[in-house]
Amino acid sequence: MPNQVALTFEDGVTKVIKVDDYETIMDASYKARINIPSDCRDGACGTCKSFCESGEFDPGDFIEDALTDEEFEKGYILTCQTMPESDMAVNIPATSESAKTSASSYTSRITQLDRHSETTTSFTLEIDKRSELAYLPGQYVNLKIPGADVERSYSFSSGPNTEAASFMVRTAPKGAMSEYLRDRAEVGDEITLSGPFGSFFLRDPKRPLLLLAGGTGLAPLLSILEKLSENPPEHAVHLIYGVTREEDIVGLDWIEEYKAKLPNFTWDYIASEDGTSAPHTGYVTQIIEPGHLNDGDVDIYLCGPPPMVNAVAKWLETEGVEPANFYFERFAPKEKTGGDAETGAPASPEDVAESGDSMSKSEAVSSMETGRLSFAKEDSFAQLDARMGLELAITELMMPKITDEQVKNLRRLAEATADCVAGSEVKKPEDFVRYNEEFHEYLFTVSNNPSLLESYRRLDLTDQMQATFESGTVIFDRVIQDHEDFVEAFEKKDIERAREVIMRTPVTPRRPWKAPSTRRSPSDPFARTVQCAEPGPFQRQGGAGDRFRPGHRTAGRRTYRRRRRHRGSGGPFRVGGAGCRGHQ
Repeated sequence: MPNQVALTFEDGVTKVIKVDDYETIMDASYKARINIPSDCRDGACGTCKSFCESGEFDPGDFIEDALTDEEFEKGYILTCQTMPESDMAVNIPATSESAKTSASSYTSRITQLDRHSETTTSFTLEIDKRSELAYLPGQYVNLKIPGADVERSYSFSSGPNTEAASFMVRTAPKGAMSEYLRDRAEVGDEITLSGPFGSFFLRDPKRPLLLLAGGTGLAPLLSILEKLSENPPEHAVHLIYGVTREEDIVGLDWIEEYKAKLPNFTWDYIASEDGTSAPHTGYVTQIIEPGHLNDGDVDIYLCGPPPMVNAVAKWLETEGVEPANFYFERFAPKEKTGGDAETGAPASPEDVAESGDSMSKSEAVSSMETGRLSFAKEDSFAQLDARMGLELAITELMMPKITDEQVKNLRRLAEATADCVAGSEVKKPEDFVRYNEEFHEYLFTVSNNPSLLESYRRLDLTDQMQATFESGTVIFDRVIQDHEDFVEAFEKKDIERAREVIMRTPVTPRRPWKAPSTRRSPSDPFARTVQCAEPGPFQRQGGAGDRFRPGHRTAGRRTYRRRRRHRGSGGPFRVGGAGCRGHQ
């Protein structure tokens, strides 16, 4: 029976392929006309090295030069050798364009339209060639608004195996999709959609799940619940639905239906304004109980606005809880959707052209962010070491050829960053994050070396700061001085002084950073690998989790033989901290 393998590319595009028994991921990809990176196709070069998010598989044969023991233990695979034994999710270190594939477009029609309140509308689409649209529960698509050359990003609220595709959308006072749904939309309207996109999707549940929804962030969690109901997990699943006001309370009957479908499912809801029909008043963190967190052995899925994602992450840190996994979908800031409160939108061709190399492929797909937050300190420190290495390299490259005008621009950015700080506290967190990012990226941007720039961006330093900084955040007193000293070193062409400043730069926030583990490329020597929150996926410690063991070595090749499959409490292997059984 074929297994489904989700290939997620660096630009956010996801393609789901079917892989037959004893067939490699690469062979199945080529059959599907997807040219993932390859060279030798014999486990000898490492060109096809990719990261396995979840799934059971036979890793095949390969040599040390192609894939090291350390990489294998982190969760990396060679797609030319790997044969799936369950559904899998794999991150491919390339863009969909380079793989000669792209997000598919589909034509659909509205078959059902429900205007629940002033703030929420749901609708259902009948999609032409529905069998060709394969998505994972939690992912989103870009919808083109009828009568306007505008697109908006929305997550499916329906499960991937349902024939119709449903969406739950916030209707804001201002916004292209909001105005269409409120004023003009009718059953029968034709809508074009493209996708699917995003790394926010259900991994195989190997521990309790805590689902947190903010407003219409409930949509992808309904899709996840629908998928879970097809094969109910043995672990607890708890949903907390947070809204602002009475008119935001929508879909309670939909949630309640899952109590009959999922034996271990419970849920609750809360509104931040007083006087609503919600049983609680406040914010979602106020009704998270210790049992929901299971001493940190929990997978958290959160979809909502940026303040909610940041607040929950900070609350977990304050409580001293390090969840096994924290996956998020964060609505776009208003300035990225024309000032309205809609969830996200792809960048316009004009913005893409104007940005040059400063906009990543995934940012061009949508301003809505998806990813995984990590609470492991080691993860952050390793990432900062990688940043230091890259900044030393770009300094060596740019010091001899930087122009006087470029040095002036660097100084202006340093001064703009300093203006956001008073003493040792950040007073303008959003501006600080933006200017600090521009300061550190500036040399990479003007270097005309896209590879170095992309390597630096894969470290996701901005996401770290956005998840950590707020007004009053304390930073090391020397940070602003380091910026000043670094610029002065370039003004004087003093390479040794510049190196000294980079090497002494401390960790900026005085608490662990939370780093989204997205957009990494294992083929990049500076890319950060995952530090799992539990024993590594291929650590040979024995027990039920140890599915593979090293076999004999012949002619420099390393052969892995499967042990008898265990189904005890230890479960199958976990890849990258996520359950390894894939999507059943």
